[in-house]
Amino acid sequence: MANNLQIMVDLNVIIDVIQNRQPFYEESARVLDAVARQEVSGWLAAHSVTTLFYVVSRLRNRETAVATLTTLLDVFTIATVDDAVIRKAISWGWKDFEDAVQMAAAMNAGANFFVTRNARDFQSGLVPIISPAALIALLKQSA
Repeated sequence: MANNLQIMVDLNVIIDVIQNRQPFYEESARVLDAVARQEVSGWLAAHSVTTLFYVVSRLRNRETAVATLTTLLDVFTIATVDDAVIRKAISWGWKDFEDAVQMAAAMNAGANFFVTRNARDFQSGLVPIISPAALIALLKQSA
């Protein structure tokens, strides 16, 4: 099951690793490692890439941002954020539009799970929400 598992990874999981945010770093890093080792297929929403570039370049510098994105692009697939995705996200009327766009992109990509540590920010019933810890546990069960 795990090799065919498609996951959309919330931007906060990526930033946990980049900023070494505790106590979230270890579980978030395991998610990225599972994608890198092709235990799962990982997706990032297209608009998350631009946000990530901005965050890393502000924290460090442009060269680090380019290197970080290049590494992520080697292991993640970028989920389309197009007219249909944006319109779907708007139609939901969520408080946080960026979260709605990520979820709409996950649906559009056919993700099995949306990996986030902020489940309360996302409406359930669209793409199942799973925490980094729960994903790691699922992968261990499937091994």
